[in-house]
Amino acid sequence: MSSGKKMWSAALLATAVLAVTAACGSGSGGGGETADGKIKLRFSYWGSDARQKMTEEAIKKFEAKNPTIDVEGEFSDWASYYETLSTKVAGSDAPDVMSLEIRGLREYADRGTLADVTGKVNTGDIDAKVLATGAIDGKQYAIPTGVNAFSLIVNKALVEQSKAELPDDKTWTWDDYVALANKITAGSGGKIIGTQLSWNPAYLQIYATQKGEQFYNGNKLGVTPETIKEWWSIMQNLIKGKGAPDAAKSAEIGATSIDQSLLGTNTGAMGMWWSNQLGAATKASGQQLDLLRMPKIKGATVSGMFTQPAMFYSASSKTEHAAEAAKFIDFMINDPEAGAIILSDRGLPASSKVLAAVRDKLPEADQKTLTFLEENKSELSDPPAAPPKGSSATEDIITRYSEEVMFGRMTPDDAAQKLITEVNASIAG
Repeated sequence: MSSGKKMWSAALLATAVLAVTAACGSGSGGGGETADGKIKLRFSYWGSDARQKMTEEAIKKFEAKNPTIDVEGEFSDWASYYETLSTKVAGSDAPDVMSLEIRGLREYADRGTLADVTGKVNTGDIDAKVLATGAIDGKQYAIPTGVNAFSLIVNKALVEQSKAELPDDKTWTWDDYVALANKITAGSGGKIIGTQLSWNPAYLQIYATQKGEQFYNGNKLGVTPETIKEWWSIMQNLIKGKGAPDAAKSAEIGATSIDQSLLGTNTGAMGMWWSNQLGAATKASGQQLDLLRMPKIKGATVSGMFTQPAMFYSASSKTEHAAEAAKFIDFMINDPEAGAIILSDRGLPASSKVLAAVRDKLPEADQKTLTFLEENKSELSDPPAAPPKGSSATEDIITRYSEEVMFGRMTPDDAAQKLITEVNASIAG
């Protein structure tokens, strides 16, 4: 998963249409058949150029094993993915198989968009707690592809080049993080920026958990205004000390993929991303990158970090080829050959058998991801359940108010209150 700015607002605009269209049952969507009589499945997903190449290769492998099925990949970047998907669903043109993340799962399931795949996909090798994240009201609407954790990715060579030293990530604080980022920028004469800002809700969730607050408390945001303001002060101090780009540049970079990030272009030394993105970041930069634990609030007794499915595969409830859709999902989840192609790009494989089969074949970046998750297992909380309906707008809301504060257009006090009010209204709605 990645940071994005525009995807959820457009998706929410389409939900009213989606509800009406679903109720009318005006079409089945899906792939249908090809000219030569083969069954055609459409599969939607987002990601980097590297992910697209891997996925196309996996699709070819599936088609070779299933010569009566053609799979058409519908790929887009992260920023436009949900806008495009929700428009297709609203027009009864849903793909047969679609990729979702946990924030959008409940909304799509509650609107009748997703099929219950209980018993149709082999899930015997998936950890029960991980599998449960794709279930709502006892029905398995989504199969997790793999697990990851929101973490810090660092280019150690650029840190050293800037005459800075990495602290011990087992004990470092947010003040240490800001000081390090500022020192990197200063030490490189501004040629390398310490870090880039992130508005990913996982970041705020980790920070809030360190303060003993739940991100969601039932159908309300459980984060206090004080915590949000403290969190913003980290970004403000980074901008003030030049450890991160100014508000305008940060907003521009925040709308891009990891390929165009400061880290991916070797113009920044650190960035917050999901651990499964280490491989894509490494390919983009062409340099060695490493994962670090997130800093802690001084005196915090928990890290706040947690494991979470990188994404899910779901089948459309409207597909005319439910069996074939389930077969494709099963292949992507359980086939070792698919696992050998995808590796940890969609999280370290959720299937324990696939992980065991590909473990020794993982490239260096994926080995690092695996080692990182295994070494920090005791510090990582269990995967969270699917968040409340309407929470898919949270990232857009957080981003919008965060940028208002960074640009100085709103006071932190005013912005924090309005952020909470708007998130709560989205959830209640």
